[in-house]
Amino acid sequence: MINADNEVRNAIINRRTVKKFKQDPVPTEQIIDLLDTAVWAPNHKLREPWRFVLFNGKGRKKLAEAIEAEMGEDNKFSANVLQVPAILLVVLDEDPRQAIWDEDFAAVSALVQNFMLAAWSEQVGTFWVTKPFLYAPKFRNELGIEGGEKIIGMIYIGYPDVIPSAKERTPAKDKLTLFE
Repeated sequence: MINADNEVRNAIINRRTVKKFKQDPVPTEQIIDLLDTAVWAPNHKLREPWRFVLFNGKGRKKLAEAIEAEMGEDNKFSANVLQVPAILLVVLDEDPRQAIWDEDFAAVSALVQNFMLAAWSEQVGTFWVTKPFLYAPKFRNELGIEGGEKIIGMIYIGYPDVIPSAKERTPAKDKLTLFE
């Protein structure tokens, strides 16, 4: 049974993926502050294998242009990013050693979750987006994404216009193998 007074558990359970945002801008300083919280994610040997590229305000046009460089001007994605108040690319510095890569990918994923929870606690919605063009050479070149870097995803950021209702989750015990 979940303790209803536990703030961390409540934040985890009540956070929602937001896909419809108000047009109000999210201040860059607030996003940086949220990132300063997110970087407290566990990461082996404090490698901090991440970096960020933020598109806010007029900067969103640069992201739209990078998408168009790969997909042409007639695509729904470049127009869509111009409607989101801010977009953050989270980039993993890839290590060629598989075990280190796995640890670093997990750390960056934990950072993204931290960011999304911290944002939610300040009434800022997020949506973790992955698209095929994130791997595309023209897109990556336009944004200075180097070889040896992986874009973990785009995080759409804004004040929620619509907050979706919760969807049921499978109880953990249904997916648990237990040895006692």
